[in-house]
Amino acid sequence: MFKMELHFVHILLLFSLSFFTCVNGVHFVLIHGGSHGAWCWYKVATLLKSADHNVTTFDLAASGVNPKQVQEISSISKYYEPLMTLMDSLPPKEKVILVGHSLGGISMSLAMERFPEKISVAVFVTAYVISANLTYPALLQEFQKKLIFAAEDKGGFLYGHGPNKPPTARLTGPKFMATNMYQLSPPEDLTLALSLVRPVPIYNDVELLLKETTVTNDRNGKVPKVFIISKRDNLITEDIQKWMIERTGPFAELKMIKDSDHMVIFSKPKKLSSRLLKIAQKY
Repeated sequence: MFKMELHFVHILLLFSLSFFTCVNGVHFVLIHGGSHGAWCWYKVATLLKSADHNVTTFDLAASGVNPKQVQEISSISKYYEPLMTLMDSLPPKEKVILVGHSLGGISMSLAMERFPEKISVAVFVTAYVISANLTYPALLQEFQKKLIFAAEDKGGFLYGHGPNKPPTARLTGPKFMATNMYQLSPPEDLTLALSLVRPVPIYNDVELLLKETTVTNDRNGKVPKVFIISKRDNLITEDIQKWMIERTGPFAELKMIKDSDHMVIFSKPKKLSSRLLKIAQKY
């Protein structure tokens, strides 16, 4: 057990904020999904690095080893701030390939709005997408009808403002993760995740959420988008992925990975990396 814990800590420290450098490769910036952190990219980051590309992984606020606590995240702008800081720090003429998984697609969409000149292509891996035609509040409202959250896992919601107020954060439970997110992933990756996942903030101020997540065709719409569909995703199911694609297009390319669950970064890292490398050749 002690050796396993040391292994997890080593992975966490390695990928909490890692910069892989090479002279000739393109630069991938990998954005993790809700409750996860930079650590979840360890397989994909290693494969991209082995192909002589630059890879940056990092933690969004209150994720991974980021020191912020979930009760400190009062708005979504505080959550995605680490990505904006990273993008702002890039050299003026450098362009990156952004890859967002799951909830990471929201942060990526907002980076596309703020830094379109620094992004050669944005790759959504079974990820949330917003555009000028689909706001984040509208997306959440639709998802409440379609998505299954962790209601069966007791203690899934946190009430930072008291038990009589709306929940302020959600932590997905182990049964839900095993059945709806990791059902095709190696069991050791689920074990790793259960040791490292953290609560994800819930934003109850809809007006502020809309203000902080509005994107435009003039900026966000300038960045080419690619969507990678995970066919056997039990969380953001194939029909939900296609529903988002229809409402947030056009997409430069649509790709599919057939035998992957929601955590395609664990269940099919080689196939995902292969798709990303082909995208890098084009953009």
